[in-house]
Amino acid sequence: MEDIYKLMDELQLNNHLTLEEIPDLDLYMDQVIQLFERKYAGAKRNEKEKVLTKTMINNYAKGKLFFPITNKKYSRDHLLLISLIYQLKGALSIGDIKTMLDELNRKIVEEEFDLDAFYERYLHVTEKNVERVQDHIQENTREVREEIEKLDDQDDKYLEQVLDIASFVHMSNMYRRMAERLVDQMSAEDQEK
Repeated sequence: MEDIYKLMDELQLNNHLTLEEIPDLDLYMDQVIQLFERKYAGAKRNEKEKVLTKTMINNYAKGKLFFPITNKKYSRDHLLLISLIYQLKGALSIGDIKTMLDELNRKIVEEEFDLDAFYERYLHVTEKNVERVQDHIQENTREVREEIEKLDDQDDKYLEQVLDIASFVHMSNMYRRMAERLVDQMSAEDQEK
């Protein structure tokens, strides 16, 4: 069980770009990349992995995942949207993210929507999610160990790891599928309008 606690700490599950870390002044693309690289360096799976690249940002802009920039600079709202995209892209397709963020982008541009307040709510929800996930991981690991003990196999550590991985992937897939259904629902509602 100690290995699981160590892994959870290493994952930095509650590492998000906070409102205080986002400057009030507009940033050039290289500055945006530096901000994200510094913040999420510990979340990378390996040193070669990039958190954010110029190509990624350009693809987000071309895909209209966020409203157009002005004078090659990214506003605070752009940074908040890029932060959301960063978190979403691990589970959703770029098309799904676009569908999800279309109305939010419209609100920001047309209604002077307070994205800071929304993002703060997002951070609050993710904080609670981390607590739930940590509890669930501990419970799941205990249950997996109990199931493995029922086997008569000398390689129980390996089998325990396989069952842990399969269980975590299964949970991830269920959450991803639920998120995709909600995006599909959004898309259907947009088509009805």
